[in-house]
Parts: sequence; structure tokens; C-alpha cells
Amino acid sequence: MSNSKAETLAQCVSRVSEQLEAADLFYGHGTDNPWDEAVYLVFTVLGVPFDADEAQMSHELSTTQSKRLDELLTRRIEERVPVAYLVQEAWFAGLPFKVDERVLIPRSPLAELIAQRFEPLLTEAPQRILDLCTGSGCIGIATALAFEQAQVDLADISSHALSLARENVERHALQARVQVIESDLFASLQGAYSLILCNPPYVSQSEIDDLPPEYAHEPVLGLYSDEEGLAIPLQILRQAADYLREDGVLIMEVGYSHEALSERLPDMPFLWLEFDNGGEGIFALTAQQLRDAKAMLAL
Repeated sequence: MSNSKAETLAQCVSRVSEQLEAADLFYGHGTDNPWDEAVYLVFTVLGVPFDADEAQMSHELSTTQSKRLDELLTRRIEERVPVAYLVQEAWFAGLPFKVDERVLIPRSPLAELIAQRFEPLLTEAPQRILDLCTGSGCIGIATALAFEQAQVDLADISSHALSLARENVERHALQARVQVIESDLFASLQGAYSLILCNPPYVSQSEIDDLPPEYAHEPVLGLYSDEEGLAIPLQILRQAADYLREDGVLIMEVGYSHEALSERLPDMPFLWLEFDNGGEGIFALTAQQLRDAKAMLAL
């Protein structure tokens, strides 16, 4: 797709952006426009820092570099593979994580809460944290780095996802404080947590069928939930109180299923959170609220 003449880094980004813009692509796995997507692809493949200076932007690409970029660009356009999978790296809460098609690509608004250390939802620093349905481990790992004294469990039903999560734990040198546990929701977990974070599958089959082709590269296990997307979130709500300390908090993302969940549980005291950087469908509930709602959730 490139010219035979050597390109500078700046020229390459412009060309790739133009080719992306001309293609019928969906953005939403780390970027939201062709230019940022081009920077993401080109800089990551070439190992260029995202704050590259003018001298770096004038650097000429080698034939090998151009060929590699064009191979990946072809896959992005023709196969609709998200850039994060092409370069096997995604950013979440300002941190790099390895990703591939074993896990969903990180994009949760929870990153904003982590940066705020969950204020004012938490009255004190949590000592024991659970990242349920962890996938790549990004939510739990970022939270572990925000709370340097906390012990964190990363739990997921997928052994393939957990294998990748272990790589990310090692990448951020957190083996001493972060444990990886294979568990079908709470089935293999023990003890009580100060904070449970969860971004579970919450997408119905009809919604999956309507998603852009880029999503077809993500594991269905991380997206699909029965009962029009509510089965797994409801199961978590029914069980979470048993795994929270008296003063514990559950924070869970249900995305665009939030309206259906509110309709299903109209008397549930969900605290729906707002985000400066965009995003919706994340609620907080205290352990006491979940215990008080046991009868409601049993229906």
C-alpha cells in the first residue's frame, strides 16, 4: 500500500490515516478516529513514544518497517482486525497491557474511577480487592498499582484469558500482591473483599449480531450473557454480598444494558456513576444495600 520511496514517520502516519479514513471501519477499541488509529498502529509497531518530537517525526522508515506496517494495515482494513490485536498492546488507565484474541480489548470507563482512587465511593483504602471477569487483568492490575498495600485477586472462567492476565501481572511486577484464580464467577473464591470490581459479559445475542465486524475478533465468552444480557449481572448481584466485607462496595459495569437492568430491578438503589471522559452503565452498591435486596434479587 506504500510508495517505494522512503517515507518519514510523519508522512507514514498521514498516509495510513488517509487509508483508514477511506475504508469503512469502526473505531472503538482504543481510538475513535482514523488519525489516532494511525498513530496507535505506526508508533507501536515502530517502538516510537507517543510524545515523539520533530526529529523523530522526520525519521525515515526502512523497507522492512514499511512492509510490516502495510501488512498490518491490510489486515486492519480487509479483515477488520482491531489495532490492539494487530500490535498486541492496549492502554488502560495510562498503563500498557498485552492483549490478543483471548481477551476483550480494554476500554472500560472504570479507568477514570481508578485514577480518582474511587473517591468518594470508598471511605478508606481497600485492603483486599477482587477483579471479577478480569480478562486481561487490566482493571485489577491498575487498581493494585493505585493501592500499593492491597492484595488483589483476578478471577475469570477462561483459562486462556488468565494465562494472558498472568503475563500482565508479571509485566507490572505484581506477583507478590496479585493472584490469578480460575473461577466461574464466585465459585472458587473464598473470604471477603473490601472492593469488588466487575466488567462482566452483558451483551445479548441480538446485540452481538448487530455489532460491527471488529467485535467478531473478540471472544464471545467475554461479551455474551443470556436473558437479554442480564443473566450474568443478575447472578453477580445475587452472590456479591456473600463476598464483601461489612463496609465493602461492588462496582460493576453493564454498559448499554443499564436500562434493562433498571427496569428489571426498579427498586434497587443503584448509584449510576457519571464520567468526565465519557461512558455510562456503571453502578455502585454497598454490601448493606446488596444484603437488604436479597429477597428482591431472589425473584
